[in-house]
Amino acid sequence: MTAANSSGATTAGAAQKTWFPYWHPNPGARLRLFCFPYAGGTASVFHRWARSGTWPNVDVIAVQYPGHETRLQEPLSRRVPALVEALGPVIRPLLDRPFAFLGYSLGTYVSLELAHWLQYTGAPLPLGLMLAAASPPHLRRSQELYTLLDEEFIAELKRYGGTPAQVLAHRELMELLLPVLRADFEMADEYRRDPEPRLSLPFTIWGGTEDADVAPPALLGWRDLTTHDFTLHLLPGGHFFLLSEGDKLREGVERTLRYWATKGT
Repeated sequence: MTAANSSGATTAGAAQKTWFPYWHPNPGARLRLFCFPYAGGTASVFHRWARSGTWPNVDVIAVQYPGHETRLQEPLSRRVPALVEALGPVIRPLLDRPFAFLGYSLGTYVSLELAHWLQYTGAPLPLGLMLAAASPPHLRRSQELYTLLDEEFIAELKRYGGTPAQVLAHRELMELLLPVLRADFEMADEYRRDPEPRLSLPFTIWGGTEDADVAPPALLGWRDLTTHDFTLHLLPGGHFFLLSEGDKLREGVERTLRYWATKGT
């Protein structure tokens, strides 16, 4: 390896460590699963899945957004396309084996936009998209929750149910978290994408039966964004069924991955 190539490899490795801080490559993995967190979520949420040891043949790679957890000193992202433009070149070298995307809430939009970016740039495409707890971007109504006053914004966070009550009641901690949460909500609120061009990829969608913000009928709108197979699953719970029904969601993801991998070979 030349000095120039060595420098390039070092730079690429550093970028991957920044975006995927908990990833420990599994050379024997046959598949890669890239996971994209919800607003306010971090890579550690999905890192627990990787540590469970239940997927020995799957490389679980959890994405860390700028300004979150291990990246607190970096500027926050406020637009999904800009985030994807930065992430795309980092993720592209890792598409050397079959892979899929799993996005939750805000992460669904990052997953969708990244799949379009890969298609536009001629990169390998995922086996499919697994999307959970989000309205289709062409049908969702703009809420602009990120513009609310602090007390109103915190009340909305309570309603969503994903932030522990003790965290919401901790004034100093919330002063640190509110800018992160507002930026993430801004990314979700401002994201739009028309159905065309559609992706020729299978979509598997999950929703919560009691999710007041993403009602089950609205999830059917994701069918407009693909020319391929479309599957919808409902799990008990509200918007954060990932937390209350995490085992069931993980089992569903595993079944979907296994099916796509078998079908693709």
